[in-house]
Amino acid sequence: MSHKVIFITGSSRGIGRAAAIQAGQRGWSVAVNYQGNRAAAEEVVRTIEHAGGQALAVKGDVAREEDVLGMFDAAAQLGRLDGVVVNAGIVGPPLPLVDMTVERLQRMFDVNVLGAYLCAREAARRMIKSRGGKGGAIVLVSSVAATLGSPNEYVDYAGSKGAIDTLTKGLSKELGSEGVRVNCVRPGLIDTDIHASGGQPDRAARIGVLAPLGRPGTADEVAEAIIWLLSDASSYASGAILDISGGR
Repeated sequence: MSHKVIFITGSSRGIGRAAAIQAGQRGWSVAVNYQGNRAAAEEVVRTIEHAGGQALAVKGDVAREEDVLGMFDAAAQLGRLDGVVVNAGIVGPPLPLVDMTVERLQRMFDVNVLGAYLCAREAARRMIKSRGGKGGAIVLVSSVAATLGSPNEYVDYAGSKGAIDTLTKGLSKELGSEGVRVNCVRPGLIDTDIHASGGQPDRAARIGVLAPLGRPGTADEVAEAIIWLLSDASSYASGAILDISGGR
């Protein structure tokens, strides 16, 4: 099992946290990004180190270019990057579009779209062979909301994730000849605290039972797919969008 240096945005909680810990269990080195909760990020670092990996906590807001540049520079302390997981994202309280403020929309697209594009750009700049990189893998985290639309709840969030699907397709074609694979996981209703941040802590349990598999998913189940896409086992996968949605 080859050693890898991985940077995961938004990895102090939820799916990013699960992916970081699973990467550490493989003995990989992981840069753990957080925006505000340093204690949570440091707990992830300790868990990775205990599993035999190397890790460091990296503070930064993906919606701010200067933060993104600093985050990638800090991650380089672990070595040249082999993989980047573009995971950081936000959701708001459930509302129809007619009731959404411009401030909410601006922040949603700043974090979920601009932030993802900035992080994917910096990953590409550091990993492509024509700029001295050694190739690698980028995994983008979308949502099945991109295909469902999330009416009366999160049409802004759904739209932001539609942009991630498009980025996956376009960037995979740009970077294929540069030795960088670009793929996407599209989770369904996953039992993480992002629902509480949107004011619906019971949402995964309440709606997850409506999935064909009859339950919400777990962060670890999504992380398994992310780790596979980062690993050499997925060496011919690029431009793929992998639904981890219980059949929704």
